[in-house]
Amino acid sequence: MTLALQAIVFDFDGVIADSEPLHLRAFQKTLQEEGLELSTRDYYNRYLGYDDVGLFQALARDRAMAMSDGQIASLVARKASALQEMLHDERVLFPGASDFIRAAAVEVPIAIASGALRHEILEILERAGLAGLFAAIVAAGDTPHSKPSPAPYVLAFERLRDGIGGNLDPRRCVAIEDSRWGLESARGAGLRCVGVTTSYAEEELSGAELVVGSLSHLTVSILDRLCTQPLDVEP
Repeated sequence: MTLALQAIVFDFDGVIADSEPLHLRAFQKTLQEEGLELSTRDYYNRYLGYDDVGLFQALARDRAMAMSDGQIASLVARKASALQEMLHDERVLFPGASDFIRAAAVEVPIAIASGALRHEILEILERAGLAGLFAAIVAAGDTPHSKPSPAPYVLAFERLRDGIGGNLDPRRCVAIEDSRWGLESARGAGLRCVGVTTSYAEEELSGAELVVGSLSHLTVSILDRLCTQPLDVEP
């Protein structure tokens, strides 16, 4: 039986890996060294959708602070170092994520479109034995603009299409996201959108055609049925 579903593109933090709390703690540690505070509320309400560079840029802009590119690069490096220490000490995959990824990869090509750093993504995936299942990984710095720009999902889609050497229809490819910024990015690339409520409540994921609690609540059959339905959320 031929599936309507042609491919799946996952966000990483907040979808596959329960690493958003670790990112927050790493940002807070780095900023505290500069005498700055970042509250949990502000992180989730204002900054979660940014990659590391974008977060520091947005925070400086919001607080009318001057930060040079060199200062931001230093902050990004220190935050990455703090995160690495935490990743070594804690399990970060969501329950059920590995099982769903393995089941999906048997049926269709899968990819990642994330604002996380590539080495962070690969370290977590390799420790879980999942890295070889992804046909493409788009990470921070791979596109000139990060989410909510559609660029990360456009690039992931293009790499999947080129990798299989055939045509892909974005309306038959599903993005799985945990934030409104990510959903905006995926919609802009023309993909079908599923939201997971790991970071935000369902009402804050209005850009999704389907909302579930986590990857453990999804099956390939559910996503296949979604791709047979007319789009009810336009890009």
